[in-house]
Amino acid sequence: MSRLFEVKDVDRRFYREKLRSFLPDRIIDVHTHVWLKDFRKAPPTGRAVTWPLRVAEQDPVEDLVETYELLFPGKAVEPLMFSFVESHEDDFEAANAYVSRAAREHGFAALVFASPQWSAQRLEREIREGGFFGAKVYLTLSPSDIPVDQIRIFDFLPHQQLQVLNEHGWIVMLHIPRSGRLRDPVNLADMLEIDRRYPKAKVIIAHVGRAYCPEDVGDAFAVLRETKHLLFDISANTNAAVFEQLVRTVRPRRILFGSDLPITRMRMRRICEKGNYVNLVPKGLCGDVSDDKHMGEVEGEQADALSFFLYEEIDAFRRAAQATGLTAADVDDVFHGNAVRLIDSAAGRKEVS
Repeated sequence: MSRLFEVKDVDRRFYREKLRSFLPDRIIDVHTHVWLKDFRKAPPTGRAVTWPLRVAEQDPVEDLVETYELLFPGKAVEPLMFSFVESHEDDFEAANAYVSRAAREHGFAALVFASPQWSAQRLEREIREGGFFGAKVYLTLSPSDIPVDQIRIFDFLPHQQLQVLNEHGWIVMLHIPRSGRLRDPVNLADMLEIDRRYPKAKVIIAHVGRAYCPEDVGDAFAVLRETKHLLFDISANTNAAVFEQLVRTVRPRRILFGSDLPITRMRMRRICEKGNYVNLVPKGLCGDVSDDKHMGEVEGEQADALSFFLYEEIDAFRRAAQATGLTAADVDDVFHGNAVRLIDSAAGRKEVS
């Protein structure tokens, strides 16, 4: 048995019966975190959920490689990876240097974890010198005097950085803010502005804009139908209905597979209760979760039936693919081809078609 986690018969059966034939032989995961616990110097900021920290306190690149081998037998999986930084007190330099070195040694693609305090020149230098293909940005790095539900995208992805990313055609991984998630009109206005003003930047909206429950959607997909360039990853999302709407809105060439590992190693199933997502985990697996509105526990046969978060995500997309009539070629694009074109374009090797 792996030192990381156990793969049980329920997992092998889930993979064999639902996922193995659906997935292409080659996969690129565009959303995965690699970091060492020593890089994190400050406690959680309170601006983001804390339950993911229950899964892993670090994720060295060797653990990521082993996780792919355990979860995707018979498949060749490579990441587009970046670190995990939440506070300006964390060690940006060490975190990014580790990812840069790991990417170089393993032949993987990577993004720099960027601070909104960096100038355009600093961001460009960090990307070039680290061999990165763009940047990962995060809402918790916004100025501390902004209330969490008033944070805007441009507070942690400023225009001067978007201009650099657009100029070079680089990638940016964007986790949108605000409790309204994808339906929030401010978020939608900002996304439309980015799509219009920065068409060459490869902007990936992580987690389908955090639309984990039907109530998170609103009229977002009607609005987003106007976009031409925004990309969307499906990481850490298990909502097949949301995936269906995404496919019908932007079509498969603008959708990317992402895992959000190591978080999705969690053994769980997600439900929605009055618009709030709840991760159901085996009782005791994650310690005391009684104070977390996004966590719930089950036991007995319900607990025994739980498999991995990542398997639930992929199965939800499989069901959405069937409902929308995606072809095997479309699925290959989502799990491999789109990422190949994206990374090649960001590297200046060719344009995305």
